[in-house]
Amino acid sequence: MSDSTVTEPEGRNQVAVPQAVTGEGGQGLLRRMRTPRRPRLWFEILLIAVSYWTYSLIRNAVPEQRGKALHNADWLWRLEHHLGIAVEESVNHGLNSVSWLIVGMNYYYATLHFVVTLGVLVWLYRSHPGRYAATRLVLFATTGVALVGYYLFPLAPPRLMRGGHFIDTVMVHHTWGSMASGDLKNMSNQYAAMPSMHIGWSLWCGLTIFALASVPWARVLGLLYPATTLLVIVATANHFWLDAVGGILCLAFGFTVARLWYGALPYALPRPAPHRSTEGPLLPSET
Repeated sequence: MSDSTVTEPEGRNQVAVPQAVTGEGGQGLLRRMRTPRRPRLWFEILLIAVSYWTYSLIRNAVPEQRGKALHNADWLWRLEHHLGIAVEESVNHGLNSVSWLIVGMNYYYATLHFVVTLGVLVWLYRSHPGRYAATRLVLFATTGVALVGYYLFPLAPPRLMRGGHFIDTVMVHHTWGSMASGDLKNMSNQYAAMPSMHIGWSLWCGLTIFALASVPWARVLGLLYPATTLLVIVATANHFWLDAVGGILCLAFGFTVARLWYGALPYALPRPAPHRSTEGPLLPSET
């Protein structure tokens, strides 16, 4: 069959070349997948629920290598002394002496990690549908790579270190709600402290609010949230400073994945979601 028979633009007997042969079908599908669409509420609820359940299942399925986790904690503590940043014990003991403050931090640690993150997702869904999928991808990629850290580098939190130098503030003050201490500790992997997803998620929330909120005070709160979270995870003896660094590196990985997939940082994408029939390349725009 000649080329003119296949590609003749005006002949009545024009033969349509299957997209699978030309590759246009696959390219079109890939283009559509990489173009943010208006999110479907039912799908997002299901996706978030299944994703968190999977994350929790995998995180808790990682073997609790107690001996190795304690050894890694001792090594990390020595490293922080060498770097001159090993002040977690002083922060833990100092804030524990102010009962109302440390109890508030215990509840902060147990609740805001989930409440604020879900709140930001809802806000994105309603107010920034064109940026929602890309920003959600950052969160998912951040959380996914954290699982690798839990497996490769089991780490005991400071409150479980040998020697009893740190105070488990949840146990001492009988605070309800933490999966890390008390009656609920058997439901969560106690040796998955590196990286800190309290920092990964809170910094994701803070940067998203700072980048997209139009109200100045909201942007300030966005920056204060991860900073406060850093103080809380140290004061409650749930993490070392370097656990926070691990969380930041995971978040950087998440942004890199979203940037490569969508061709722009999430916050640079158009605020409104393109129509579902859109197949052209997505261009960053200002709102």
